[in-house]
Order: sequence, then C-alpha cells, then structure tokens
Amino acid sequence: MADYRIPEFDVDLGRELFLIAGPCVIESRAHTLFMARELKRIAAEQGIAFIFKASFDKANRTSIHSFRGPGVDEGLSILAEVRKEVAVPVLSDVHDAAQAAPAGEVLDILQIPAFLSRQTDLILAAARTGKIVNVKKGQFLAPWEMKNVVDKMREAGNSRCVLTERGASFGYNNLVVDFRSFPIMQSFGVPVVFDVTHSLQLPGGQGQSSGGQPQYIPHFARAGVAAGVDGLFMEVHDNPSKALSDGPNALDLRLLPGLLSELMAIRLTLGGRTPGL
Repeated sequence: MADYRIPEFDVDLGRELFLIAGPCVIESRAHTLFMARELKRIAAEQGIAFIFKASFDKANRTSIHSFRGPGVDEGLSILAEVRKEVAVPVLSDVHDAAQAAPAGEVLDILQIPAFLSRQTDLILAAARTGKIVNVKKGQFLAPWEMKNVVDKMREAGNSRCVLTERGASFGYNNLVVDFRSFPIMQSFGVPVVFDVTHSLQLPGGQGQSSGGQPQYIPHFARAGVAAGVDGLFMEVHDNPSKALSDGPNALDLRLLPGLLSELMAIRLTLGGRTPGL
C-alpha cells in the first residue's frame, strides 16, 4: 500500500481506524473552530485518529437558493486556521480542476464528490497536488468501476488514493449500501471509507432540499466497522436542525462519544483491519 501518513499529526490512514468528521459546510469561522476543537477532543478521548472535514463550497446543493459556504479564498483561510490553531489535519471538497492547486496548498486531503467521481480532469488535477485524495464512489457506479479512478490517480503519479462508499441510488430519493463494496474496493490496495451519514441521506427528498434518516447512523456505523472498513466519514453538527446544509442526515455532536466508544470496542474485538483477509 502507498504511503498514507500525515506525519505532522501522526496520522496514518493505512495503519489505524480513522474518523473524518465535521459539519457539511463552513458556516462561520467561529462555528468551524468550535466544531474542530470539540471533535478533536472527543476523538482523542476515544483513541481514534481524526481528520476535520468542512466544505468551503457546496456546489451541488438541491436548490439554487441553498447556502453554499464562504467560497474558496475565505474557506481555505478558515481551514488553514483550523489546521494551525486546533492542530488537526483538514479535508474539503474540490469541484473544479482550478480549485485543486490552491486547495492543495492548505488541505491534507482533497475530496472529490460522488457526482464528480468520473471527472478525469478533476481527478488528475487533485492527484498532481501530491496530497491524499479521497474520491467518493458515485451513486451510479458499481464498486469495481472505482478501479478506474485508482488507475487515473496512479497514471498521474499519485498512489495516495482513498475510496469512499456512500450508497447507490435505489429508486427515487433513496440510497442503499452494498457491503460487498468494502472488500471489493480494498482489493485495489487502497484504504476504504464508509460515509455513514450520506448513505442515510434522502437526496432531494424534501423537494428543495435533501432529507435523511439519522436514527440509523449507529446501526450503519457499527456494521461498517464490523465489515472491516479502514475509516468512517460522518457529518456531525452541534445542532442538526439548524445546520445550513445536510442537517437532516447529520449526527448530533452529543451522540458521538457514545457511538465512537462502541465502534472502538468492535474494532478491538476484531483485532485487525479486515476480518478474514
């Protein structure tokens, strides 16, 4: 496996179970710093490696009137402050090839949204930053098709690819997770993440916004760890009902400590990365 270390923070995505978590979007500087500090504290108490996530621009909102975030310049400035002041690695989405280079100057991990997972120019631009790139599997793709994404990254000279499962479209406004996708994508020699909260999203389910089923977050998260995922992705908010993006499928911050305790217990019981492999 390639080198997935983030040495400055003693995080290694290829060695230990890790958590990518944060609010869906940067709502404000103060809120972002607050969430980063709280999430870092909780993760440290539970002994899980942590990467802070928040998007500087949500370019794929359901409605044109939905909040998108502060944009590239202000958003990256806030994330740079989080990285320095809170001392945690940071991740955010890039939606356009032109965003990759400036994002690569700040972020430890660049993320490619699921709907853009086949956009070759975007993948190549992200790969050329040399940073770890997390590509979410499109809701329209089979897990074995993600081998093409890994190959694109490697052709660009970057083997530090991570793949994330976030469900497949199942009829209208619904997603379903095929748990076979975890070992299938791990067979490509890359870490695989389970995006628990987006897998419980109901895309466009509220007409001009997406709905969600957050009551099932613990069930999905426990099942994912038991299935041997390398990392978990969760959008977490201190007040989901007031979140400016993806509140209906976000985990309430207050529930995170108890859930992580359960997940680490499952991981300890299994005693390894992927049961049976």
